[in-house]
Amino acid sequence: MYDTYRPPTQFSIFPPVIKNLLILNGLVFLAEFVAIGTRSTLLATVLNAMALYPPGGPEIGYTIFGSMAQVPGFWPWQLVTYGFLHSIEGFGHIFFNMFALWMFGVQIENTWGSRRFTIYYFACVIGAGLIQILVMWGQPVPTLGASGGVFGILLAFGMLFPNQPIYIYFLFPIKAKWLVIGYGALELWAAVSGTQAGVANFAHLGGMLFGFLLIMYWRGKLPIQPKRRSYY
Repeated sequence: MYDTYRPPTQFSIFPPVIKNLLILNGLVFLAEFVAIGTRSTLLATVLNAMALYPPGGPEIGYTIFGSMAQVPGFWPWQLVTYGFLHSIEGFGHIFFNMFALWMFGVQIENTWGSRRFTIYYFACVIGAGLIQILVMWGQPVPTLGASGGVFGILLAFGMLFPNQPIYIYFLFPIKAKWLVIGYGALELWAAVSGTQAGVANFAHLGGMLFGFLLIMYWRGKLPIQPKRRSYY
């Protein structure tokens, strides 16, 4: 007999984990501009070492700033730190990632609690990174962005609140479950067809895959059983 997981009852529009993720991503994004503006080699080197580089690549490759230089290669910490970097070619990359993280993540963190939300988010980020490594093995091209974790959050929202309406362009309602299925199908098509050059579609799918597996584990639906099954 399994105990039912009891989520916290207090609702917050900026729960602590999401608030800290927004702040950290913003600070790292600002640091990227500082590195360019000050031409700081040290700061640029540190930031570049945070990006995810697949193993097996040459020493010379692309940096996160788009230039060719000596690259750090793969290091284990990159599976986490790459999720705090974003493209400096405009604000669209970080804005849409952070907006989606807040929009879909608030209700999830308030439901699960901060500890479980943190575990889930970084499991999706790491899982997305592992899939991206397999796809990009040997290529000296960095991966950066929180999209793997955000797509995992999107999947969790669709599984926890499948019938909750989401308004596309704030006008057209669609149930969360259909939105998730639609996004997943589009990402799979884009990944296989290669129509979105420079977009880590397989990483997005990896975030969703690892998120799905973790939720199914917590629900007791996998061969490996948790100590306490969750019903949500």
